[in-house]
Amino acid sequence: MALSRRDFIKHVSSASLVMLGGNVINLTPADAAELRKNSLLRFVVASDGHYGQAGTESDSFYQTLIKHVTDFHANNTLDFCVINGDVIHDGKELLTPAKQHLDKLPVKYYVTKGNHDIVSDQYWNEVWGMPVNHDVQLKKNTLLLATTSNEKGEYLSPDLEWMKEKLDANKKQDNVFIFIHIPQAKWTKNGIETPAFFELLQKYTNVRGVFHGHEHDQDGVKMVKNIPFMFDAHFGGSWGTSYRGFRVVELVKEKSFLTYIMNPIEKINQAAF
Repeated sequence: MALSRRDFIKHVSSASLVMLGGNVINLTPADAAELRKNSLLRFVVASDGHYGQAGTESDSFYQTLIKHVTDFHANNTLDFCVINGDVIHDGKELLTPAKQHLDKLPVKYYVTKGNHDIVSDQYWNEVWGMPVNHDVQLKKNTLLLATTSNEKGEYLSPDLEWMKEKLDANKKQDNVFIFIHIPQAKWTKNGIETPAFFELLQKYTNVRGVFHGHEHDQDGVKMVKNIPFMFDAHFGGSWGTSYRGFRVVELVKEKSFLTYIMNPIEKINQAAF
């Protein structure tokens, strides 16, 4: 089901717009739909496909994601997608067939490495053609995609030296979006504590949001001062929310964005920043 403006108004009960500085404005569905007409950038974030996990229909999960992202893209043009960690479930041999599925996405996509992506950084780079820590510039926007695990599957902090270097290099960009699999605060039982990560981000006024996977039962937003930290539940795996979906982000002004979950055919959890 491709989501039109009418569908948007029908399927969302409320929305909010969060501006630079963290101010939140509640919007009606019609207001949100009007803002979407002039989106400057639109992308999808999905995580935790867990391809190859025993006892799950992982091929079907991937096929469903591809179908619904493709349907969404038909009426709501996407610029790119991010698959934010746990692409596979442990086995090195699973990475190539998972990539074969993702190559069917209708737009360019990027990946981050999660704790179940148990392969070496070198092999990851060989398969995807992108290192475990990499940055992407899209006009006035920068994506920072960083690993939070290793070949042992340990829970790690991102490389803060690398992140500082990239944040410094992108100070003049309008917006920086950060993608890491494991949350760096104990908001949930599977997060870790990295105060230095939050201290670093607060030094840069153009960091617009941070995206997490890992916690399959989380699809909301945690605010730390003026920065939203967003979860997108899961599109695969054996546990989590009752639905398997993805998050959409729409930059509607130079420094403001709408975001919501597709579950995967209806919008829920609307917010804007």
